[in-house]
Amino acid sequence: MADPQPITVPARPGRFIGQSAAASQKLIHVDRLSLSYGQNQALKEISFNIHERVVTAFIGPSGCGKSTLLRCFNRMNDLIDNVRIDGAVHIAGQDINSPEVDVIELRRRVGMVFQKSNPFPKSIFENVAYGLRLQGVQRLSDLQAAVEQSLRRAALWDEVKDRLATSGLGLSGGQQQRLCIARAIAIKPEILLMDEPASALDPIATARIEELILDLKKEFTIVIVTHNMQQAARISDQTAFFYLGQLIEYGSTGKIFTSPSHKRTEDYVTGRFG
Repeated sequence: MADPQPITVPARPGRFIGQSAAASQKLIHVDRLSLSYGQNQALKEISFNIHERVVTAFIGPSGCGKSTLLRCFNRMNDLIDNVRIDGAVHIAGQDINSPEVDVIELRRRVGMVFQKSNPFPKSIFENVAYGLRLQGVQRLSDLQAAVEQSLRRAALWDEVKDRLATSGLGLSGGQQQRLCIARAIAIKPEILLMDEPASALDPIATARIEELILDLKKEFTIVIVTHNMQQAARISDQTAFFYLGQLIEYGSTGKIFTSPSHKRTEDYVTGRFG
């Protein structure tokens, strides 16, 4: 693997019109977070902040805790037996592991797109409308407008607008993944988690997903797990490198890929191990 080239990260609008990227607000605060599955400690005292309206990439070798940490942000780890969590995750100042937190509402605010596309065995329209119906949106005109808007945001509308009544399972792999993204953003989450969303796709479909992520960060805070170093360099603003459950280094993507502070980070991003 060739040494990475210097990276230029484009500026983006902040939360309010005219606000600079540097002025974006801290949205996720991870404070000394540790997680164990039984006797196996998967995360070890992780602490860092994620600001709103940026793309943050989690990189590191398999089994280093990237996806485990991602699932902490919407409490998907609650579904696994024998999980113990110490420390805290705050989103917009709220401890999301607090007993009074409504997990259903948390998962509305923190959407997720998985590695393997998982459209429902329903029509394209109903895939996107599903979450809206759960939220009580019943008027057909409102559903139609929201479905069209979400499919347009997911760069899929022009490809499916004439077959909304057909099954989402009939789409190509890349289209299915964009359908899942449309479904996730239809309910307007604040944060979008993506666990290797392009790993099973061909290069053309991967490029479409990457273009989509760059567009969606204008509206959403995005956290992505990826094994693809070039992908992390292309689309992320901030990068966190994990190794054996520890956060080794976190900073701007340009710095991580061109002048990392830790040799282990340098060895990983230049392909010497991993």
